[in-house]
Amino acid sequence: MTLDGRLSCLRERVRGREHAVARVGRVPEVLSECESEGLSWGWRVARLFVRQCEAEVPVIRPDERIAFERTVPSVAAIYGEADRRRLFSGRRAHELGPISNICADWGRVLGEGLLGRRAAALASRSRLAGDDTALGFLDQAVCCIDALLALVGRYAEAAEREGRADLAGMLRQVPAHPPRGFAEALQALRILHASVWLCGHYHVGLGRFDQYMMPYLRRDLDAGTLTEAEAEDWLAEFFISLNRDTDLYPGVQQGDNGQSLMLGGVTRDGADAVNLLTRMVLKVARRVSMIDPKINLRVHGETPLELLELAAQLTRMGLGFPQYSNDEVVIPALLAHGYRPEDARDYTVAACWEYIIPGRGMEVVNIGAVSFPAAADRAIRAGLEQGDGMGGILERVRAEIRSQVEARVREYRTLLLPPAPWYSVLMTDCLERGRDLSQGATYNNFGLHGACGSNAADALAAVQLRVFEEERVPAAMLLAALAHDWRGYENIRETMASGPKVGNDDPAADGMLCFLFDAFADACEAAGDNGRGGRVRPGTGSAMYYIWLAQGHEGMGEPSVGATADGRREGDFFSSSLAPSPGAAVRGPLSILQSFAKLDYGRICNGGPITLELSDAVFRNAEAVRKVAMLVRTFARLGCQQLQLNTLNAERLRDAKAHPEEHRNLIVRVWGWSGYFCELAPEYQDHIIARQMHRV
Repeated sequence: MTLDGRLSCLRERVRGREHAVARVGRVPEVLSECESEGLSWGWRVARLFVRQCEAEVPVIRPDERIAFERTVPSVAAIYGEADRRRLFSGRRAHELGPISNICADWGRVLGEGLLGRRAAALASRSRLAGDDTALGFLDQAVCCIDALLALVGRYAEAAEREGRADLAGMLRQVPAHPPRGFAEALQALRILHASVWLCGHYHVGLGRFDQYMMPYLRRDLDAGTLTEAEAEDWLAEFFISLNRDTDLYPGVQQGDNGQSLMLGGVTRDGADAVNLLTRMVLKVARRVSMIDPKINLRVHGETPLELLELAAQLTRMGLGFPQYSNDEVVIPALLAHGYRPEDARDYTVAACWEYIIPGRGMEVVNIGAVSFPAAADRAIRAGLEQGDGMGGILERVRAEIRSQVEARVREYRTLLLPPAPWYSVLMTDCLERGRDLSQGATYNNFGLHGACGSNAADALAAVQLRVFEEERVPAAMLLAALAHDWRGYENIRETMASGPKVGNDDPAADGMLCFLFDAFADACEAAGDNGRGGRVRPGTGSAMYYIWLAQGHEGMGEPSVGATADGRREGDFFSSSLAPSPGAAVRGPLSILQSFAKLDYGRICNGGPITLELSDAVFRNAEAVRKVAMLVRTFARLGCQQLQLNTLNAERLRDAKAHPEEHRNLIVRVWGWSGYFCELAPEYQDHIIARQMHRV
């Protein structure tokens, strides 16, 4: 399945970033008028959105059926640096500043249209007439709605001038009014989704796309106004459009832009949610073969192999998705953490893998990471120096984990969230409550990553076996070897490195892994209220911390970790999320799943995938694709939580690093997102090249 000539040209133009020549809009000067008028923070954000919309220059291309792209390359400032420092004095800022990493209630906004959302704001304004806070917020929201409608009106006028009556007609309908069919729904979503970045928000998820978009597709199919093939072409163009402005989106690396999309699972009332659009998205993503949107698929132990094979065909492309989530594990875990049943069934993911509820969450899913290697290493060194037994070392590990959790949570108890009047328009009930999103939503939890657990577990298991059980390595000798980064102690290093490994279904190593995550869950539960009426959710992901913890970074709350008792040298990589330690000799994918199936995911529900690298030779024929599908089914039946599969060819990756000009479209999974390999920093390229690859 390939793209036709027109769509192929659109894709290559976006890949080559030719659309960037249209970035002629000037960044508006907003700060001076905010200061001269003495605007409040909420009104500053609203004014920013108005001015950014006004500065955008409509671009109508003759061969594009879905319009909207950024022509203003950056977002204006609304506070000077000195004022910003004063504003956040003694308070923690939200990541890069504006609210991010959440998901709007796209279904509601499409279903009501912006004029419907405007009417909801005005109704609340009348009902809450005595509430000055509500009135101020609602006026800001209406101001933002009017600004985007004005921008869309200019797009419609530009389309008419270019003789594009088809496009102008769509833009006169959406997003002001509800879409009348699939094409209008895609156009509306493109505008609404892209507009969120105009006032500095980022990592904007697309949520349960096949659920809220299917009614529009069904309407067209039933009426005979679209065939399935025509709908697929519209969907392909929408996917291409999501890649237009990704170079403007902030992230740790290019591609880390949070455009994640969820498929499948169950409905809010528990019925099977897989539909025609679920399958269509998997097929079209394979045809388009670009880094956005990042596809996620909800599965369970009885998901039909036919659907899993379709997903495996997408994995075969080497895009690093779909990422899988197991409903039979995730939904009960969310229920245990206080989510209502209908909301738990409605989960999606944030930018990478963290579980959130569309429209109903102001959850800060990444407040940092607990460094399991640091906790284990400090405990091992201090315990051996003090003559502790293994039990004493493990108690030190527990205390180290608790200390790290307390430090991360303490930093965020005074979190200051900036006002977000435009994003609030897109949420489930902010307009109805008369409260800005920054003041909270139904769910206000924090998420904390448990990073690099396999390395820490391997180190603890090696100490237990080699130092205490076998007594092959004296404590003083191990301490000296660690202090010298194993130089001059190669025999000791080999002995420790050959210890039990997570990923082999080994009781010793896996038991240490379970101990680490249980201690992590204990510490998060002990933290209690997070300061915003929510909980602290522990997770099994690592995000970028697998690099930062190993090699140091100013954004990490913990220092880099030196040589560790699993035989790792200082500066060597850690594992990403749930994966065996780099270079560990493991038996294969099944034993890896068996190891990670032992974790109590009911207590660690912030997400974080088992990460498997597959050789591209795996996909040699249809039977091999079916085996990959069966591997995903095994993942679900074993009771694991989340899985991502990355298809790699190490020789091609090494050649791409040496000759990037020949591999500009080579895509890889980095951690919770996919990017173009040649755009990654060298340390991320090297980690990907070094990852363990399997043959199913």
